[in-house]
Amino acid sequence: MPLSEHEQRLLDQIERALYAEDPKFASNVRGARMRSRSHRRRLQGTALFALGLLLLVAGIVLPVRPIGIPIISVLGFMVMFAGAVVAIFSHRAAGEGRRAGSVDRSSNGQGRSTLAQRMEQRFRRRFEER
Repeated sequence: MPLSEHEQRLLDQIERALYAEDPKFASNVRGARMRSRSHRRRLQGTALFALGLLLLVAGIVLPVRPIGIPIISVLGFMVMFAGAVVAIFSHRAAGEGRRAGSVDRSSNGQGRSTLAQRMEQRFRRRFEER
């Protein structure tokens, strides 16, 4: 169920407050969540690939060929292909998620931050602390 506008604003406000209070913790939590989802999808893709390989070999060994086509091997190949697609696209989605997670949290809170902007922000924070 999607959040209402008011709830979304509150959630954004809480997120900004957390990031301002402890940016290292906030980035670690955000990064861990994305890694765990992509890691799980990658494991699922790998398991599907292994199952497909097993079916492919079983189709070659077993003499089940109703119309002369090793159906089990064909099914195994399709499962292998699906597993490879899941594993590859979970890796790409994780990379996109990490890039999208690097948002500029300056005064306006809009746009993406570059490495130079993040370094400048760190320098300013350290300089202001002294």
